Amino acid sequence: MTFAPRHIGPDPDAQTQMLKAIGYASLDALMDAAIPEVIRWHGTLALPDAATEEEAIAELREIAGRNTVTTSMIGLGYYGTFTPAVIRRNVLENPAWYTAYTPYQPEISQGRLEALLNFQTMVTDLTGLATANASMLDEGTAVAEAMTLARRSSRSKSNVYVVDADTLPQTLAVLRTRAEPLGIELVLADLDAGDALPAEFFGLHLQYPGASGAVRDHAALAVAAHEAGALVTVAADLLALTLLRAPGEIGADIAAGTTQRFGVPLGFGGPHAGYLAVRSGLERSLPGRLVGVSKDADGAPAYRLALQTREQHIRRERATSNICTAQVLLAVMASMYAVYHGPAGLRAIAERVHGRALALAGGLAAAGVEVAHERFFDTVTAVVPGRAASVVEAAAGSGIDLRLVDADRVSVSCDETTTAAHVEAVLAAFGAAGAEPAASGLREFARTSEFMTHPVFRSHHSETAMLRYLRKLSDRDYALDRGMIPLGSCTMKLNATTEMEPVSWPEFAEIHPYAPASRTAGYEALVAQLEGWLAEITGYDAVSVQPNAGSQGELAGLLAIRGYHRSRGEAHRDVCLIPSSAHGTNAASAVMAGMRVVVVACDENGNVDLSDLAAKIGKHREALAAIMVTYPSTHGVYEKGIAELCGQVHDAGGQVYVDGANLNALVGFARPGKFGADVSHLNLHKTFCIPHGGGGPGVGPVAVRAHLAEFLPGDPLEPGDHHAVSAAAHGSAGILPISWAYLRMMGPDGLAQATSVAVLAANYVAARLREHYPVLYAGNEGLVAHECILDLRPITKATGVSVDDVAKRLIDYGFHAPTMSFPVAGTLMVEPTESEDLAELDRFCAAMIAIKGEIDRVAAGEWPRDDNPLRHAPHTAAAVTADEWSHAYPRSLAGFPAGVDRTSKYWPPVRRIDGAYGDRNLVCSCPAPEAFED
Repeated sequence: MTFAPRHIGPDPDAQTQMLKAIGYASLDALMDAAIPEVIRWHGTLALPDAATEEEAIAELREIAGRNTVTTSMIGLGYYGTFTPAVIRRNVLENPAWYTAYTPYQPEISQGRLEALLNFQTMVTDLTGLATANASMLDEGTAVAEAMTLARRSSRSKSNVYVVDADTLPQTLAVLRTRAEPLGIELVLADLDAGDALPAEFFGLHLQYPGASGAVRDHAALAVAAHEAGALVTVAADLLALTLLRAPGEIGADIAAGTTQRFGVPLGFGGPHAGYLAVRSGLERSLPGRLVGVSKDADGAPAYRLALQTREQHIRRERATSNICTAQVLLAVMASMYAVYHGPAGLRAIAERVHGRALALAGGLAAAGVEVAHERFFDTVTAVVPGRAASVVEAAAGSGIDLRLVDADRVSVSCDETTTAAHVEAVLAAFGAAGAEPAASGLREFARTSEFMTHPVFRSHHSETAMLRYLRKLSDRDYALDRGMIPLGSCTMKLNATTEMEPVSWPEFAEIHPYAPASRTAGYEALVAQLEGWLAEITGYDAVSVQPNAGSQGELAGLLAIRGYHRSRGEAHRDVCLIPSSAHGTNAASAVMAGMRVVVVACDENGNVDLSDLAAKIGKHREALAAIMVTYPSTHGVYEKGIAELCGQVHDAGGQVYVDGANLNALVGFARPGKFGADVSHLNLHKTFCIPHGGGGPGVGPVAVRAHLAEFLPGDPLEPGDHHAVSAAAHGSAGILPISWAYLRMMGPDGLAQATSVAVLAANYVAARLREHYPVLYAGNEGLVAHECILDLRPITKATGVSVDDVAKRLIDYGFHAPTMSFPVAGTLMVEPTESEDLAELDRFCAAMIAIKGEIDRVAAGEWPRDDNPLRHAPHTAAAVTADEWSHAYPRSLAGFPAGVDRTSKYWPPVRRIDGAYGDRNLVCSCPAPEAFED
């Protein structure tokens, strides 16, 4: 059987019923009516015909077979690790974890939030700093965020940022990309060789241990930096910190890095959870997401995302960062690795790794090979004048990849997977006789402080205990494995098991991002094929999959525009026009790309106001760099004026950036690269089925027309003037097989059908709910695109029932809420997607209609405004079974509203959470167990 009918929820009979409900005879007729002819494409995508699931897996097996799994001892921030089977099976491969959405509805995200709080606690304990966020995209971007955080928070007025020469080269590449548009001057200093710090600088970046493996005492540098008014960032290896003094103990203000070696596969560069931690006083400037402890309506401890006003959708160009996707799924894995091993287990792993490195160094020294550094943790740099390449080649012959530093030096990194046999083989490649352990040089740097003392890190060390803990947490969450998540703009459709399966294969999971090209032919073929397919779908000429989130794709696209203007001698073009309805990351990305944001108004129908656009272009014509526009619009409408918009901007010398967040409404029917756009980013975690994973992983490829192709992101380790937005050349390559499989199994016809059914589902929901809730915007013939906005503002004005009340009441009905108050405050944006069947769509519509009936009872005075099932939602099992019940509505209605199956009821673990309390009383690490006592 073909795959498309498995992916697309409504079968042909259901589609016929839905079409009848909205007044169309066929999907073709619906799409002809919905999509403006000015952008409509009537061709057929030049993609391979759809493969069956078995055929696609066989093809992927062949591609994976072209990769060579070796023992990687390359290091540079990427290390072999053992993913405990209980974590791999029950987190990475478990839809209860990977199909969840970002925890903006905290009452139904308590399991994920607890796991992330464990992550934050693990990071703060190991780094010795006060507060950590809930993950970053990778180490390179985490360090770049640390740089801009330091600039915002430093007392110094200087634009100089000092970077230690022993920094990871890929991190340095990302820093250069981020610094230049912001006017930050990077100064590379060999601090070990005695280079002096400049007189004025706002921040200092140190690597600990260094890229060479060297462990240095940074305490005096930290003092000197603070005396200059600068902040100190230490990029630290968390495993090394179980043995070494914490960054906070040597004067760091900020720590950044990766948690990859905590059980997360290499994946040819990602996805991996970066981390960012700060000292006390900087927590309110910390970018990204932050899990905090608050309380619910009963006063019980509960978790939520803290300080959410920092989010980009609210602060736009004033946001601290454009980070939208985090790496939640990978952060959960890393945190559970720490929970499973505990502090003693982590220290034991670190001691074993260090022991292997000592054995290697001792054997080299005994053979007369110079070891570059006396103090190291896991990486030994050997000096072999003129014969480094031959040593690397000899090791490769034994199936071991080493790092060629230059003609005279080789670096060898040990990790959790390194065995005594590996050490012996490496020594043989150097011509050394055998291992001979050297004395550790780390004693004066030894950590004496305790870490990870919370009971959660000391309670789940057997597989039985770990399995039950993971099950307990997943039961507290709501994900797509339970039911529909009808979020507008975020396209929460199911991620098929066949698509997910290859991610765990060793041939994809265990490849180092800097492995020799001879080892990675399969990955290169897969990336090239996927980039080609995405170019065909979008109508662009070139694609890069390097951006590891949609936000990074935005930045990469804007930097391409910036590079293009500069190449033409028009560096003065720095104005970016952004409609008022745009995603908040658009404005934040424009600022990061060194542009000035000018907002363009929308008209009463939610379309870009073309007259206001003309006025803004007229005012900024000479400085116009670009416009960023989402299509279909953020309001869920196919705007007819898009071609005119593109023409106006091009006539003024600007470039058109079409945000690809809503590409699920275009695939097979319209191609941005052909209807006037110059560049787009795509969200593989939306349209192309990479799972959200609770808020990450994501992939945000950037697609461009030919004139921008030379300005796409480049390999961070390759010399040249190109910019790198992520630490690995192909970003989060480890999850690209998911989208490859989706495209290969859907084929051109299946992709077009998916788009049609997504539009059908949105219009079906709009038609069923329109008489109960006003649908705010619509396009041709009253049709929406792939999402619709339900306007609750009149209801709120008349009854006091808020959008929050409706969202929380939906939990009682067994649903995740739609998108709340975006892009319009007081509204709900619904996106059913093509993968929900008619029964689930009807169940959602019935729930919304029943909720409207409850609202009507409030309006009629049957229930008080402050005591009704909406105001007190969601209802926990404990609440409805309490000995006392004093509400104006019955317990049965609270817990089992109309249409809810009593045999499979989802009970939220907490009642409505007091967000303001959590922000006023900021607690972002694991609370003591006593906090949860009755």
